[in-house]
Formats: sequence, structure tokens, C-alpha cells
Amino acid sequence: MNIVLDAMGGDDAPAATVHGAVWAARDFNLSITLVGQPDLIETELAKHNTSGLDLAIIPASQVIKMDESPSAAVKNKKDSSMVVGLRCLKEGDYDAFVSAGNSGGVLAAAMFGLGRIKGIKRPALSTVFPNDTKYGHSFLLDVGANTDVRPEYLLQFALMGSLYAERVMHIPHPRVGLLSTGEEEDKGNQLVQETTPLLKASHLNFIGNVEGKDIPAGVADVIVTDGFTGNVYVKGVEGAAVLIMEILKREISSRPLARLGALLAMDALKALRTKLDYREFGGGPLLGVNGVVIIAHGRSDAYAVRNAIRVAKEAAQNRILHAIQSGLSEI
Repeated sequence: MNIVLDAMGGDDAPAATVHGAVWAARDFNLSITLVGQPDLIETELAKHNTSGLDLAIIPASQVIKMDESPSAAVKNKKDSSMVVGLRCLKEGDYDAFVSAGNSGGVLAAAMFGLGRIKGIKRPALSTVFPNDTKYGHSFLLDVGANTDVRPEYLLQFALMGSLYAERVMHIPHPRVGLLSTGEEEDKGNQLVQETTPLLKASHLNFIGNVEGKDIPAGVADVIVTDGFTGNVYVKGVEGAAVLIMEILKREISSRPLARLGALLAMDALKALRTKLDYREFGGGPLLGVNGVVIIAHGRSDAYAVRNAIRVAKEAAQNRILHAIQSGLSEI
């Protein structure tokens, strides 16, 4: 299996991306092709033991920065690591593409370079979300690719999310929920009310509406929403989690007995931190484009990049593209 990595994508690239690639190549026995500026990549590779690893470099002279307009950057920077990497995925013998770069840029480059899976109306950006179930995670989409959607788009998001949860996350017969303002069918906006009949009539394991509080509780395995709502929800939860950890740290530090208690509870606190750590999830798939594309967080360190490459490997191994193509015929 050969994974293409945008070596220049992310706040800490290429140091974090190259380190993550070396780590993943060794841990998962992968061939990894690093796309970007060769002199910078080679400088970073020299810092690691790459003996016995299958690491290649494909040159790309340009970089799409985080603050650039996605569509304009993709159009004007044809030799960017992002555009070149996705071109490799389309034209070469590669299995997946990973980037921690500008997420809008990845979406635009994937749409221009790969196109959509035949029959898919809109791609969806997704994320793995921690919950309190035996599986430990649920799957949320869309989280930013489409701010305005139609009911039939949400039906396709539900199909793609259900297949990903089953094939890659190994959740049998995943429960699909529609994010709304209440559990009752008459709650929610017009989009939610028009989508519900489509999901009820499908073969999916649709359990009805779910509220924001139900997601961490694990009420559903797959949560479907529009990209505007999903993006606001995820960023709100991220902000709340950071706030809680900061307050907890400050309050413990100001109390001697609490510091002692924290010392005794250190293993439990580490386990909590790991469960909530975005780096463990690596990245989220951009579902619906004609290739396996994983988008990692812009602030990904080497460990997050390593896990994003792992996610790409698992998605490719479990033939998620073929599963979506086959599943479309059923709806």
C-alpha cells in the first residue's frame, strides 16, 4: 500500500509531516510518498533513521497556505504539494492521500482533481467524535464542506457515514441519527423535517432525531447534519473541552490537597486526556470524492500525522470507495 502525503501541509510542516511519515512507515509497513519541496523534505528526513523504509519524494515547488482562498489558491498554484499530491492519487499507483493543510484547499483540489463518485451530489467532510460507548467513538458529517444542503444530500451523507462506520470503524449495523433541536419528528427546521422521511424509507438503521447532548452520550453511531451546523458544533465542543481542562488545571494547582488528589488520579487523568485527544483520531475522511482523502487538523504534530496515515490505510484496505459506489444503488 502506498500513501501520498502532502509534506508541506500543516502549521508545523514539513518537520511534523516528515516525522509522522517515518513513524507511520515503520509502524504500519507502508510505502509513503512525500510531496513537496525536496530540499526541505530531505533535511527533515536526515534527522530520522529511515533505514529499511520505503519513502519517496515527488517535487512540488508551491505551498497553499492556511489563510489563502481555497479555490483561488488551487487554481493559481498548480505545482502546490496539495494539487500535485492529489494528481498523483488520480493518475498513479497510490491508495490514499493525506494532508494537514488548508482544509478548504484540499476540498477544492479534490473536487477539481478527482471529481465526485458517480451519483454523489456533494462530498462531505467528516470527523470521529469520542463518546461513552463500547466502541468509544461516533462519526459526524458534514463538518464544513457544505453550508447549504438539500434533503437528498443528507441522505447520501447518511449512507456514506454508515458505510464508513461499519467498514473502517468496525461498528456493526451503525445507528444513524439526524442532528436536530429535539428528538420529536416535528422538531427542527424545514431541512430536518424533509430529510426524516427519506432516512426512514432507506435501508439504513435510522433511529430518528438526536440533540447535541446525545452525541457524546453515544445515542447514535453516525450523526448527519449540514456543514454549517456540524462545523459550529465541533468547534464549540473543542472550545469547551479546552476551557474545562484549563479550569481544572488552574483549580488543582491552587489547592494543595487537590494536587495530591491529582497525583493519585494521574492514570485516570491521562486516560481521559487520551480519549479526548484529537491526535488519536488522526484525521477525517472527505467522503464522496473519487479517491481516499484524509484531512488532518492544521495543528497536527508528528503523532497526529502518523495516525492520519493509519486512517488512510484502513479506509483504503476496507475499500470504502467501492462500498459507497455499491451502496448508492440501494438508495
